[in-house]
Amino acid sequence: MTTFVDRVELHVAAGNGGHGCASVHREKFKPLGGPDGGNGGRGGDVILTVDQSVTTLLEYHHSPHRKATNGKPGEGGNRSGKDGQDLVLPVPDGTVVLDKAGNVLADLVGHGTSYVAAQGGRGGLGNAALASARRKAPGFALLGVPGDMQDIVLELKTVADVALVGYPSAGKSSLISVLSAAKPKIADYPFTTLVPNLGVVTAGSTVYTIADVPGLIPGASQGKGLGLEFLRHVERCSVLVHVLDTATLESERDPISDLDIIEEELRQYKTSLADRPRVVVLNKIDVPDGKDLAEMVRPDLEERGYRVFEVSAVAHTGLKELSFALAELVAKSRAAKPKEEATRIVIRPKAVDDAGFTVVREEDGLFRVRGEKPERWVRQTDFNNDEAVGYLADRLNRLGVEEQLMKAGARAGDGVAIGPEDNAVVFDWEPTVMAGAEMLGRRGEDHRFEAPRPAAQRRRDRQAERDEAAQEFDDFEPFEG
Repeated sequence: MTTFVDRVELHVAAGNGGHGCASVHREKFKPLGGPDGGNGGRGGDVILTVDQSVTTLLEYHHSPHRKATNGKPGEGGNRSGKDGQDLVLPVPDGTVVLDKAGNVLADLVGHGTSYVAAQGGRGGLGNAALASARRKAPGFALLGVPGDMQDIVLELKTVADVALVGYPSAGKSSLISVLSAAKPKIADYPFTTLVPNLGVVTAGSTVYTIADVPGLIPGASQGKGLGLEFLRHVERCSVLVHVLDTATLESERDPISDLDIIEEELRQYKTSLADRPRVVVLNKIDVPDGKDLAEMVRPDLEERGYRVFEVSAVAHTGLKELSFALAELVAKSRAAKPKEEATRIVIRPKAVDDAGFTVVREEDGLFRVRGEKPERWVRQTDFNNDEAVGYLADRLNRLGVEEQLMKAGARAGDGVAIGPEDNAVVFDWEPTVMAGAEMLGRRGEDHRFEAPRPAAQRRRDRQAERDEAAQEFDDFEPFEG
């Protein structure tokens, strides 16, 4: 049996970027032809996309962990790694994406609407891409950046123009079955409807959708019955229709008290529902007692300002008037909504004094550096390679990190952390004029790749080496025992 699921927690992980390659071109008679390491591929994204053929989140309820593929590492011969494949997750129309704290990240309405839930990591540069006029032969490559990982919550809110609300067995399913082509389950016991049913109604030139929300009972907004699970499906509807049972067999109930209880539940759940236009439908007037009760309570309801319709889903009485009245309200609601503007690109220029990172001294005396660039550079560095570490130091120095550390009061030997508390690189700071230059000299320069010397110069150099060796021999004094 198919289960309707409209709220799930999803754990998504994008693909990691592939590592760059450190390679040297080699061929016959040319063993050192220069760096030719390729770049790593980009990791795949995790993308949520609205698909009209999907109506439930059941698939993600059973399989909540989703991961995109990683990018492939680069190879020698200037061959870049293959990008990871994006993972596209189809979701129903009306899906809301939230973080664990309940903040809305995206509201996906309309076929094809998409949201990147987790972005793939960028691939690392190979040593061919890192080569320059000053760095002719890099002996290192950059690592790929890990992809984003995120825990998100998906909530489905039905996209419909009209919502039928009321007590269980008030006749909502019967009403939607005769107003539209929908075929919901109908029976003579409470909570027949366990999932929202959607139907399409045509009234004149207006076509609108109508939703049958599972029955509400007192305390639904606090979680009693099925109300709390499905009240969210009322939020998007433009018109609310109270379906009141005029032939109930429960002695403690009547249409007026039913209306007051449902209104109170709607008010407690969302105050934003207060401005939605309401229509009251007195159902089951085909029953003799139901017709009499409808005529009795109608003046009271009209005095409250409600537009009242007496209908019978079984006898098909009063349905035409109701469908055209709802079409009129839907048309007014659509006309009142602002027209969708063309997509605009908002450009927010970077502030002049924005360095792109921050340096904060913590209570324990540790200096913490936070910023997108420094943290990404750290993740791309192979700390087993001294040349790569020096390259990182130079990048941080050019960005101004060392200068800001000095302004913040850092001294030689102070602890510096780059990144968040749970994933940071910590080291003892040693200020330099050019970060790392004293340790590694002129990084990336290899005399083996320099142009060959003329023959005469090579002869002079060899003669100088022989003369130096002979002088060292002449200065040697043997041991006399």
